[in-house]
Amino acid sequence: MALLEVLKFPDPRLRKMSESILDVNDEMIQFSKDLLDTMYSEKGIGLSAPQVNSLRRIITVDTRPKDKEGRYEIREMTELEQMLEYPLVLFNPEVLEREGETSYDEGCLSVPGYFERVKRYDWVKVKALDQNKKEVVFEVDGLTSICIQHEIDHLDGKLFIDHLSLIKSNRIKAKIKKLGYPERVKRDDSEIAINPSEEST
Repeated sequence: MALLEVLKFPDPRLRKMSESILDVNDEMIQFSKDLLDTMYSEKGIGLSAPQVNSLRRIITVDTRPKDKEGRYEIREMTELEQMLEYPLVLFNPEVLEREGETSYDEGCLSVPGYFERVKRYDWVKVKALDQNKKEVVFEVDGLTSICIQHEIDHLDGKLFIDHLSLIKSNRIKAKIKKLGYPERVKRDDSEIAINPSEEST
């Protein structure tokens, strides 16, 4: 297991576009395992390759809630979420279709300690390659949909603060510039907090 350094905003490397994976080879598989280990170590529910300074289109996602003993549960997830096998390790993920609207308080391992309400599509259809080099196409909603959209943004050099109003975005940037980041952040043990808006269903 190798834990990787997570880049923090305003590191300019977070703004670069990632390149598609031409071959899901052994090196890519090992890197994805390191990415997953780093995500768990940081108490995140999603992590992308560019967040650890690797401009490759790879994301890891695990949105399963845990019980008090730390065991994963799926009963609180939507039916579409429960149909997936976690953790998700996706190479060249791409949103094919999108529907609906929802909003959640989002945070990010690259912007630790800051959370804001972000609007996303409620349902997405995704295509990617899995660790077996097999093309997978699936539909998902709920927090998993939110997390996948969040992580794909990273592959395109975008952060959740880019979805905020100019006033809110500038406020966060000013606080970071003045105060920096806390040493360790814990909020529901996740990168993206599960706080749906009143309008969400």
